[in-house]
This record gives sequence, C-alpha cells and structure tokens, in this order.
Amino acid sequence: MHHLYAHDAGTPHNAAVPGEIAPFVLMPGDPLRAKFVAENYLEGAVQVTSVRGMLGFTGTFRGKPVSVMGSGMGAPSMGIYSYELYSHYGVERIVRIGTCGGLTAEVEVGDLLFAMSASTDSSYAAQYELPGTFSPCADYGLLEKAVAAARAKSFRYWTGNIFSSDVFSLYSARGDEGWKKWARMGCAGTDMECYALYCNAAYLGKKALTLLTCSDSNVTRKELTALERQTMLVSMFETALELIP
Repeated sequence: MHHLYAHDAGTPHNAAVPGEIAPFVLMPGDPLRAKFVAENYLEGAVQVTSVRGMLGFTGTFRGKPVSVMGSGMGAPSMGIYSYELYSHYGVERIVRIGTCGGLTAEVEVGDLLFAMSASTDSSYAAQYELPGTFSPCADYGLLEKAVAAARAKSFRYWTGNIFSSDVFSLYSARGDEGWKKWARMGCAGTDMECYALYCNAAYLGKKALTLLTCSDSNVTRKELTALERQTMLVSMFETALELIP
C-alpha cells in the first residue's frame, strides 16, 4: 500500500502518529459524540488528535484497544479521515456510528439501521473509473455480529440498503420527490457518509460497517428530542462496542 506520509508522523488532517490509533475505530460524524463515547465507555482514553476540531481518542474497552474519532459531515470529509485511518494508521475495521433520516414508515424514530449497502447520488466512486455502477457493501462479519448483539439486547433494528446523499434531504431543491424515489427502491434511511466509507474499505481491502440511529423521519416528521437523542444513541454505542475483535 502506498504511504503518502512518514511512518513516524501524522497527516495534515490527523495529529496522531501511527501506533496511537487502534486497529478498530468507531466513527461518529460529530467529534463531540466521539468525546462522549471516549469519556463514558473507554478506560484510560487519551486524546490523540484535534486537528480542525476533529477529536480522536484511544483507550480500551474490556481490555481491548479501541479508538473513536469524528468523521465530519458528507462523503469528502468521511473519505479523507477514513482513507488515512486505513492507509496511514493501519486501521483494519471502521464502524460508523451515526444518525440518519428515516425514509419509510416501518423505520421509527429511535430505531437502529444496519447498512448492508449504500446507494448514492455522489460521484465518489468516479475515481475508480469502473465501467458501470459500483455498489459497496458492509463487511458481513461485522454485520452479523451487530445483528446478533441487537437481538440479544432486544433493540429494534432494520437491515438493508440506505441512501448516502451529497445533499441534506430537508434542504434539497428537489423537495420530497428526491428521497421518495430512493425510498421506493427500498432505501429505508438516508445519511451522507456511508457510501464513501464503504468505497474506501473496498479499495483498500479493509472492513467497514455503518450503524445508524434514526433521529428523524421524513415520513412522519417526528424527531428525537435532545434528551431522547442521547438516550437512543446508547443502544447504538452498546451494539458497536460488541464488535471489537
């Protein structure tokens, strides 16, 4: 694998040096959510980066090393951070722990969504110059463990295809007609980062899984309150932590 940066230094986007980030990384979009997970779930957590306010921490969970770091919003931001984690820091598994909009009535606010695959309106995969449309998918081993963990804890969950958009659905000039077409094809939730993460994992021969909490519904217009958001996200954190090898 081609290394762009010195093996004993960080990158322009990450101040950690190789060895300071665990092979297993949890990635929320929000860096403050990364801080919350580090402070509430990890033992001996140490901040290893804060470049551009994108906080990253490394500690242990049940004696196993784990890092948690924000990805920012959108495919370009996730693309940069996950690519560097995989290629420069030797990370093997990235589990995105994010929020999403629900696109079907069966997905209720607070439900977990496990992304088997991600569809997109992004041109992220154009870089691979493939003679067709690339459909990236989750690592099955991680997905299987996540489903088992959710079942064991009796968490409501949905598994299938999601829609990773370059445009926040509520701000789209297409209005409802945009997301409804994706929902018609079975995409039950929408985020902005999963597709890029899965593409990077595929290209670099690594593993990835996206776990999402439905924070608002495009169908019912219900949304989590600030208190509910914190409570509901715990289900996702607890599921993700069961995936540490």
